[in-house]
Amino acid sequence: MTERLETLKRARQRMIEDRDAFAKILAAPFDRSTAERSRNKFVETQVLIDAIDRAIAGELASGDQQG
Repeated sequence: MTERLETLKRARQRMIEDRDAFAKILAAPFDRSTAERSRNKFVETQVLIDAIDRAIAGELASGDQQG
């Protein structure tokens, strides 16, 4: 596996951990200001995870074309 692909996978794992932390805040008793910020960060982090998934898929596809 290429170093680039490994880096993307590590980044994805880190973002999943961050997303999980925001989810825990959202699952806790409601605090409007905390929940609002966490909701926004959760969505932002999920968008980033989706982008990383596309980058990983691109790396895998380019590896298939090379080999």
